[in-house]
This record gives sequence, structure tokens and C-alpha cells, in this order.
Amino acid sequence: MARANTSTSCEISSVDVAAILSGHVPDPFAVFGPRHRGRTGALVVFDPHATEMVALTASRPIPLTALGDGIFLGDLGRRRRYRLRATDGTRHWEFEDPYRFGPVLGDLDLHLIAEGTHRRLWQVLGAHPMTHDGVQGVRFAVWAPNARRVSVVGPFNAWDGRRAPMRRRGSGVWEIFLPGLGAGDCYKFEILPPDGPPLLKADPMARMAEQPPATASIVAPPSSHDWQDGEWMRQRLARNGREAPISIYEAHLGSWRHRDAHGLSYRDAAEDLVAYAADMGFTHIELMPLAEYPFGGSWGYQPTGMYAPTSRHGTPDDLRALIDAAHRRKIGILMDWVPAHFPSDAHGLARFDGTHLYEHSDPREGFHPDWNTLIYNFGRTEVRNFLTANASYWLNEFHLDGLRVDAVASMLYRDYSRGPGAWVPNKDGGRENYEAIDFLKAMNTQAYGDGPPGLMTVAEESTASPGVTTPVHAGRPGLWIQMEHGVDERHPALHRTRPDPPPPPP
Repeated sequence: MARANTSTSCEISSVDVAAILSGHVPDPFAVFGPRHRGRTGALVVFDPHATEMVALTASRPIPLTALGDGIFLGDLGRRRRYRLRATDGTRHWEFEDPYRFGPVLGDLDLHLIAEGTHRRLWQVLGAHPMTHDGVQGVRFAVWAPNARRVSVVGPFNAWDGRRAPMRRRGSGVWEIFLPGLGAGDCYKFEILPPDGPPLLKADPMARMAEQPPATASIVAPPSSHDWQDGEWMRQRLARNGREAPISIYEAHLGSWRHRDAHGLSYRDAAEDLVAYAADMGFTHIELMPLAEYPFGGSWGYQPTGMYAPTSRHGTPDDLRALIDAAHRRKIGILMDWVPAHFPSDAHGLARFDGTHLYEHSDPREGFHPDWNTLIYNFGRTEVRNFLTANASYWLNEFHLDGLRVDAVASMLYRDYSRGPGAWVPNKDGGRENYEAIDFLKAMNTQAYGDGPPGLMTVAEESTASPGVTTPVHAGRPGLWIQMEHGVDERHPALHRTRPDPPPPPP
């Protein structure tokens, strides 16, 4: 046993020391903090940059004993509140110990996550600034059920996965509150898989991300946008109804009237794009995918950050300003949405916790040969919840009037673009993808049930599959309309076009 020479002894085993230094602590709240192995007041702190450490309590400072390599021990007695002061001989810094704080997720949230029915998943998982026990910081939570250890890493801890390992909760969720962090801080999750070296992953639920080619997630601030589209939202049902004349202008912000390498900003588009669509008589604008994506050449159709508006054009509130401006001009906004597949970039969802978590393990189900992408496992409740909540997120948090669901045909059929022997039949031996159909039904049920009246979910479906727009209660996907380009048979008054953008003004 390693021993700290304090007035009341505090001990740490050589096994725990080895686990700390190697980054293999399975239960960090049993090792770090003021209750080492359950002993009240037994404090263990790890900071590899420090040579000395003091616990600052209300009554007096308590020097901690250095065991070397950044491990410090002390005895707080029954003191529960303290800060830490460290030095490396040159610099001095103070910080709150994250391991003195209790859990931040409730049992109901964990139950709903396990059940796959959490309708506001983005409010629970991800990174959220908050005040916890009177201290400001950020709470982090991520689903990684097969991981041996998950840590939050970033510039604040030198990207060292040994520094902020998370607490494992039920439902395969890991969480921690990190004091002192706030909006704008970059981070990733370092995940120790069932076997092999650690993985460095962006947050699947991040609501902001770095501009590509950088791939870190960013702690998003709460929205401060003051919506001014109340009149539009009250009239939306009539303007988006089946009998309403609808003419949609499709635009890609990355190439519409270039102003820099990333195209228009959201704020620029709120002026230029909205004014152009209004002058041309369009009733709606359809924006190509805006969920964060790494490869510019994909035009957003291979997203990695499903909850993060791409930072190429600005912040989430900048996007809200664009949608708000369109609504004030009586123009609806739809967005192309890609729940069919995702790229295999190392920082993304692929083998997220070292296993095939979001995708199928069998490439005949989980790999898309046309696009070199991975296919979501729609039969897994947590994955379906991740996507259904994502639809609600965009529709509610950004006041989108609709989602145009991309690549629906590839979702509906297990043999889509596959030859004999390259696909797995359903339980009845057929080609229909029952799990994908169930997902579309669940998505539409939640979207129309949660959202303000008048929204639309649109199928981009190139094979004229029967029943795509048949209501959910009749056992079909329940998408509102089905279209590719031109006039839609279900909605003869609808026209969708993608004309060349006008040249920028001189």
C-alpha cells in the first residue's frame, strides 16, 4: 500500500496507482475525490503537471502528500467542500475537484434512454453548461455501453484521457460534471474499447463543432435568439397544407453566391437568399443538409454531427436568424435530413465504443456499397431514439417547417443496390426493411405529435415505392409527400426546382 503521511492515514493500493497512471480506472468516483474506496475524507487527486497540491477548506489549507507522477493523497476528515491549489514550481493554479460532485442525470432519463423513448434526448446527452452545487461548469453525458472507460478530453486537460474519466451510469451512459468549463470550450471523448487502444471520438450529441478539417466538438451556449416568427407559425398549417400552392427553391449554402471558401454565412443568406427567393415568388426554400459533415464534396449528405449545424456558415443562432428572416418574409424553410447512413471517419460514429454500436456488424446490412458509408442499425432502440429525437430537435429548436428525408429508397429495401447474396432477407424472407419502416413511423409519429401544426416530412424516394405517404395508423411510414424533382403526384400544386443561383451583385 502507498501511504500519505497525514494526521489521519490515507492509503492507496499499488493496483489503484497503476490503474491511474495507465488510464484504466474502471470506477473513477471510487478512486478519486474525497471518498477513496468509500472512506470518508480520504482524498485522492491526480494532476500529472503538479508537484505540490493543497486542499483549501473553510477552516484551513490541508497539504496533500505527493506520491510522484502527479498522484496526491490527504485526509479531509469530514470536510465536504474544498478547492484545490496546485503548483509545478513555477506556475500556480486553483480548481474545483470534479470528483466531489454527485451525479447529474436522473433515473427517469436513464430509463427512457434504455427504453429508446427519450423525446428530448439532446437535452440530456451531450455537453450542457450548468451550475451544480453552486459551481459553474459543464455536464457531459454520452452513450457508450461497451466501453471500459470514457473520459472527457480537451485543451483544458492536455487531451489526457487519464484526467477526467467519467462515472458509468445505467443504460450504458457515462456522465461527469467538469467545473470551470463553459460555452466555447472544445472537447472530445476518449473511449477505452473492450480491447485495443483508446479511441478519440467527437460527441454524437454535440450542438456545435469545429470548422472542418478540425473535428472537435464545442460546448454550445444556450440559445439567445429572440424569435420573431409568431405570425408565420400561427399561419403555417394553412401555408403548408395539401391544398396550398407550394413552390420550393433548393439551395446549397456552400455554393450559392460564393463569398468565401465556405459560401454564404447564415446571416448573409438571411438577406441575399431569402430576398432572392421572395422576389422569384417561391413559397419555400429547401436547404441541403446542414448537420456537420467532414467532407465538403459530399455537400452535407455524409454527416457526422447530426445535432450540430455546420460551423462553415456560422453558429446555431445564426441559422435560427436565417430561418426567422425567411418566416418574416412568409417563406418556409425545409432542410434535407440524412438518417439513412453515415461516413466511416475515425472521429465519428463508426465503431463508436469499439463495437458496431450505431451500425450493423454484418456488412450486408451495415455497409452501403454505392456511397462507401455505414448504415444505421434501425432495429436498435437507442439508435432509433438518436434519430427520432434528432428530427424533433431540428423541427423544434430551429423552427424548421419540414425535413426532406434523403435516400428513403435505400432505407426501405434490404437489397437496395445489392446483388444476389449481398443482402440479408427480413424475417419473412422478403426484401422490405421492417426496422427502417418502423423507424420512419416512429419518427413521423413523434415529429407530428411534438411539433407545432403545419410541419411536413418529405420523402426523397426514387423508386416510387407504394405507401410511403400512407399514414402511420395504416401501417406505413407516414411521410407527408413524396418527391424527387418536378411535380409531385400526391401534391399536384407542389413544384420543386434547383435553378442556378443568380450571380452576386457587382
